[in-house]
Amino acid sequence: MIFVVIVLAILVAASILAATWLWFRLQDSQRATVAAKVATDGGLAQARAEAKEIVLEAKDEALRLKSAAENDIREQRSDLQRVERRLQQKEENLDRKVETVERRERALDEREQEIESVRRQAEDLVAERRHELERVSGMTRDEAKAVLLGAIEDEVREDANQLVRRVEAEAKETANERAQKIITTAIQRWASDQVSESSVSVVPLPGEEMKGRIIGREGRNIRALEMATGVDLIIDDTPEAVLLSGFDPVRREVARIALQKLVLDGRIHPARIEEMVERAKADVDTMIKEEGERAAFEANVPGLNPDLVKALGRLHFRYSMGQNVLKHSVEVAHLCGMMASELGADVNVARRAGLLHDIGKAVSHEVEGPHALISADIAKRLGQSPKVVHAIAAHHFDEDPQTVEAFLVQAADAISATRSGARRDTLEMYVKRLEALENIANSFEGVEKSYAIQAGREVRIVVKPDSVDDLGAHRMARDIVQKIEEMLEYPGQIKVMVIRETRAVDYAK
Repeated sequence: MIFVVIVLAILVAASILAATWLWFRLQDSQRATVAAKVATDGGLAQARAEAKEIVLEAKDEALRLKSAAENDIREQRSDLQRVERRLQQKEENLDRKVETVERRERALDEREQEIESVRRQAEDLVAERRHELERVSGMTRDEAKAVLLGAIEDEVREDANQLVRRVEAEAKETANERAQKIITTAIQRWASDQVSESSVSVVPLPGEEMKGRIIGREGRNIRALEMATGVDLIIDDTPEAVLLSGFDPVRREVARIALQKLVLDGRIHPARIEEMVERAKADVDTMIKEEGERAAFEANVPGLNPDLVKALGRLHFRYSMGQNVLKHSVEVAHLCGMMASELGADVNVARRAGLLHDIGKAVSHEVEGPHALISADIAKRLGQSPKVVHAIAAHHFDEDPQTVEAFLVQAADAISATRSGARRDTLEMYVKRLEALENIANSFEGVEKSYAIQAGREVRIVVKPDSVDDLGAHRMARDIVQKIEEMLEYPGQIKVMVIRETRAVDYAK
């Protein structure tokens, strides 16, 4: 309503202003007419006529403006009435909605009160029934819960053990068949010669008189040769032969080549000995490089760093329990490549890691630490990929294997090391391994006797039937396997068999 009043006031003010303007204009016209009539007496009648016309026009304009203002006011009032009707309708609708919401809230409150009443009644019934059950059973709620949970736990444990046994059996059946097929195929495809380790080299002589020349006056030649090479010369009653003794195969090879050159040359004296030893060292360095290149070519591992090639070549003179380390590395590379191709793994990574897995043995006496980690550090420093480095570091579990290639290097290393006749083992180490297996088995509660058989590849445990049930026997087998894997280092695998038997004995009298 205020808005309508304001609009009407504005329109009235505009009409007044327009009428005032017309009135002033009329006055100006009248004055001009009077002046003209005074100047010219003859135009008085005409001026009056014009003044009347102007007055009439002004009145018409005023009426027109007033009529337009009234029309505008009527339209504004009509619009305002329509807006008021819509607002009134909305207000009525809102009131109806509010009333509906209030009715629903009252209904919900009543429903909630009914639910609360039913809940209290249900709680009372449950408490009454619980009290009645406790009275009938003679047990409290906690005691009954403990008995029930115990029964459920035993049942669940039984089901879980049965499930574990079934899954293990299925996994072993399929995994063993697959693994045996892959390993057998790899072994059949690759068979290498085995070379036994020796700490003595024999140099043939053209005659017995050469022994005296090698010894020299007051033994100066033999002392010079031993000092230059770092090996011991054994000159005994062996006909036409000299023995070179030393645990460093590279030095022994240098001494052998130098002594052969001296024997062929015939001039044996300290200066000549030093010259020949230097030539022999150069020849051995060349041989090391050639052996490294040959091994890399044979294993189909191209693009190796020259320092890696030299380290590989040095493995030609290294032996591990009678097995040549370079031949072992090449064999592991081939086995890794063949098994990786069967499994769909990265053949290049597997073969490269297999060839370099024992590279640390070439410098193991110069660097402290396990040879697997030393090998991994050398491979990483000389540009090998992280996958290759990890597979090398994990082949003796110095790191947890995370890739298929790492497991393949472990398997291939064990296959090559445990091949029949590949390595020699001392009786003392053999006995210690058997004792360690039996001690681990005997450390478990309920074990009556344990026997390590098949050269330490199987251990059989006899348990007390009163202390260990059938499920406990399966758990004990898994626990013993885990402890053996954590505490012992062994080639291949060890079979753990837990035996439980019950005997009923009685006597007829």
